[in-house]
Parts: sequence; structure tokens; C-alpha cells
Amino acid sequence: MSKKRTLTGYRPTGKLHLGHWFGNLQNMLRMQHEYDAYYFIADFHALTSDWADPSGIGTFTEEMVLDWCAAGLDPEICTIYRQSDVPEVAELMLYFAMVLPMPWLERTPSYKEQRAQVTTKDLGNVGFFLYPALQAADIAIVLADAVPVGEDQLPHLELTREIVRRFNNTYGSFLVEPQAIIATEGARVPGTDGRKMSKSYGNAIFISDGEDEIRTKVMSFMTDPARKLKTDPGDPDICPLHHVHKLIAPADEIAEWDRCCRVAECGCVAHKRKLADDLVEYLAPFRERRAEIAAIPGFASEVLAGGAAKAKPITSGVVATCRELIGIDPRTSLTAGIGPARRDAVVEESHPSFLDSEA
Repeated sequence: MSKKRTLTGYRPTGKLHLGHWFGNLQNMLRMQHEYDAYYFIADFHALTSDWADPSGIGTFTEEMVLDWCAAGLDPEICTIYRQSDVPEVAELMLYFAMVLPMPWLERTPSYKEQRAQVTTKDLGNVGFFLYPALQAADIAIVLADAVPVGEDQLPHLELTREIVRRFNNTYGSFLVEPQAIIATEGARVPGTDGRKMSKSYGNAIFISDGEDEIRTKVMSFMTDPARKLKTDPGDPDICPLHHVHKLIAPADEIAEWDRCCRVAECGCVAHKRKLADDLVEYLAPFRERRAEIAAIPGFASEVLAGGAAKAKPITSGVVATCRELIGIDPRTSLTAGIGPARRDAVVEESHPSFLDSEA
């Protein structure tokens, strides 16, 4: 039985950190074996916020490929591609924009939040306003059945489903309404200041950091703010350092740190040093693998080119069929003039699970 298809992507606006590692990246590693997995680097999306200074997008794109592959994503198993290498996604976004009511975009929670919170960038551009349409096109262009999302991202996926549904109702059922896969493992990793780890907060430990950088950042970690002295009992339940250590250390070791903290038998400095040692050891295989592939000339470019070539037959077929359904250029369609039954067969060839999907 054919695998369902999944898709997820990252914007190349900075380095990957432990929050990414223990969050969606671990899901991606697992899902590449369970699904027909498509993973893309969203450089178009990066432009929606970094349009005034896009100079870092190319570098961060290459860095992301190295991080992904060093972490264990296998280009021979999953499809890794750059969004801009699949220009059909922009065309599909244009078709979605034609049927998409403006109030649907205005009600997007993250749009209002980011306009209010992000003060260092100009987000008043149309591209940023339209990003939900581009997100929907990213998903629909590969006929993805399922998309991993956190609970706070469910409204975004539901909007994608509504856009796809409106397109299908207007022009004829063809595109897949994707289902959500709730990703909860490692959903919130605290940063060095106790807030959610984020590069924009300056509190992140990047997975590509060197050993000295890791140790320096770990030693700056916030602990239980009520524990002023080593002789004061602490509360590991509210200690950011303890929460990070739980992600990489054995349960019995964590239980001992929990106990000794509560009765003030061990200090925070000692715990920081132990976490630093454990984290350096934990990331050592990743750093070694990353150094190996980074030394291969053109590695990232070859991965992206190969992924784009794998995605192209699907994305081209989707756009061609959309053109036929809309009626703007039936000559280019893979299914022009062959009727609904044959159209379904063409879709099934490019996406075997489509006809059996819940959508």
C-alpha cells in the first residue's frame, strides 16, 4: 500500500537551534521512513519578512541543508528542495489568491501578532499579508495528505483546508485537503533566559555551535530564580536548565539531580557543568557528520537540485491540471481533453494515495 505524503518546511532566516532539534526535526527524521516525505527550504517565505535585506537567505539555505542531512535526513529517502526551485508554487498561489477572500487573511492570528510584536522589520508589504496563501500553495503543490503542526498552528492548516476546499468547489475537486499531524514532542525548549528558545531572543544554543560556544551558553543558563545560594532548596519543575537536561540525559541521572536540588545537596553551577558536558557529547556525532559533508564541494547544491528534480513531475502536473480546470490554458495540461476518469488516473500516477485519502 502506498505511503501517505507529508510536507514541512523551514524559513532560512537563521541557524537551527535545540528548539528545532527537539521539536519538528525529530518528527522529520521519523516521518521520512513512515511517509513519502517532502521537506522544503522556504526562501520565498523568508522574503516576506526579510525583503529589505535578503543577503543572508542563500547562506542560511546552505546551512540548513547541512544541518538537516547531518541530523539524519537522507536525500535518497525523502525529498529535500528549495521553494524557489519549484516556481509552480508561485503560480498556484496566484490561483488561490483569486478565490481567497481578504477577511480570511485578516483574521489569521499570527499576522496580527507579528505585525504588533515585530518592530525591527517592515511587515506592511503585500507579500507578508499573502503568506497564508503561499503556505497553502506549498502544501497543495505536492498533494500532501498530512502536515505536522503544533497546536498553535492548527488555525493555519485549517485555513489551507478552506482555501483548497474553495478552489475545489469553484473549479472541480482535484487538490487534497491536508490533515494535521499534531507534533507535541519537544514542543517547547527553554532558552538560556528561560523564555522559549528563539534566535530572535538571543537565547539559543545552535546545533552547529562549537564546543566552546556550547559551554559558554550553558553556563549562562537561568535556573530556579528563587534559589539564591547553594544551600537554598530548589524547584527543578521551574528550572529551565533542568528541562533541557531532561531531553538528553538518562532518567535515573535526571532523578538524582531532581532530588539533590530539592534538598540543596548540589549546586546550580555543578549542574550547568554537567549539562554542558552531556550536551557536547550528545551533539558530537552530529558535529562530526556535519563537518564531513560540509567538506564535500557543492553538497548542498546537489541535494537541492536532486530534490527539485524529484518534485518537478508532481508540481508541473498539479499546475497543468489546475490550468485545465480553470480553463486558461488547456493545451499545456497533462489531462486536457481526456475526461474525469483519465484525469483521476493521471493524479493517481503522481500521487498514489490521493484517491484513498480521507480528504
